Amino acid sequence: MSLWVLFTLAAAALQTVRFMLQKQLRGAGLSTGGATFSRFLFAAPIACGLAATALLLTGARPPEPGPGFWAYVTLGAICQIVATFLTVALFALRNFAVGVAFTKTETVQVAAFSALMLGERVSPFGWAAIVTGFTGVLLLSKAPVAGARVLGRPALYGVLAGALFGLSAIGYRGATLALQPLPFLLRALLALAAATVIQTMLMAAWLRWREPGEIGRVLARWRRTALVGLTGGLGSLGWFAAFALQNAAYVRALGQVEIVFTLLASALVFHERLHLREAAGIALVILSVVAIVMGLG
Repeated sequence: MSLWVLFTLAAAALQTVRFMLQKQLRGAGLSTGGATFSRFLFAAPIACGLAATALLLTGARPPEPGPGFWAYVTLGAICQIVATFLTVALFALRNFAVGVAFTKTETVQVAAFSALMLGERVSPFGWAAIVTGFTGVLLLSKAPVAGARVLGRPALYGVLAGALFGLSAIGYRGATLALQPLPFLLRALLALAAATVIQTMLMAAWLRWREPGEIGRVLARWRRTALVGLTGGLGSLGWFAAFALQNAAYVRALGQVEIVFTLLASALVFHERLHLREAAGIALVILSVVAIVMGLG
C-alpha cells in the first residue's frame, strides 16, 4: 500500500478523534471560535518543533520559500478557516442538513480546481471512484425536513464551504510542491508549520476583536485544548504528507472514509443505531475507497 494512502487514512482517523474532542470543548464553556482556535494555537508549536527537528536530523538547508509558496499556503490557511466557520454557521439554520450535504461537493470541486490551478487531471477511473464516494456521502447526510428548500442560504453556505475546503486542499498541495526537491515529509512539515502559524495569528486577531476574553478561556483550559491541538496537528501532518505525494483530488476522495469512521464511532461509543440508508452510504464510500486504493495505491 502506498505511503499517501496510509497517511490519508491516519489523517482521517485522527480528524475523527479531534472532532470528538472539540465537541466536548463546546460543553466546557468555549465558543465555536475558541474551540477552533485551540486546534491552531497548540498545533502551531508542535508543527514548528517537528519541522525544526526534521531540518536538524536531515541536515537539509532551510529553504527560502518564494512568493508561490506563501501564496499557496496563505490561500489554504484562510480558506480552511472560513470554510470551517461556514460549516458551523449551517447549524444555526433550520435546514442545515441541506447545506451540510452540499459541503460534500468538495471532492468534485477539488478535482476541478486541481486541473485548473495545478494542471493535475483526474482519470476517468478516478472520476468514477470520486462520484461513487460522493453518492455514498450524500446518502449518509441526513434528509431535510419536510418542505425544506433545496435552494437558499443553507445550500449557498454548503456549496461555498465545499469550494473553500477544496481550495484549501489545492493551496496545501501547491505549497508542498513549491518546496521541491526537498524530501516529501520535510515539505509537509514546513508547509504545515507555516499554515498553522498563519491561522493562529489570524484567529487570535479575530477573537481579540469579536470575542474578548475567549483567548484567556482557551489558555485556562490548556489541559483539554492542548489535546485538540495535538490530534489536530498530527492529523494535519497526515493530510499535508499525502498532498506532498499525490493529487489532492485523490487524497480528498480517499479522505471521505472519515465519515465512515465517525459513524462507526457514534455507533460503538454512543450506541447510536445505523439505518439502512446509512449502511448503503457506508458501503458506497468503502467501495470508492477500495477502488482508489486498488487503482492508485
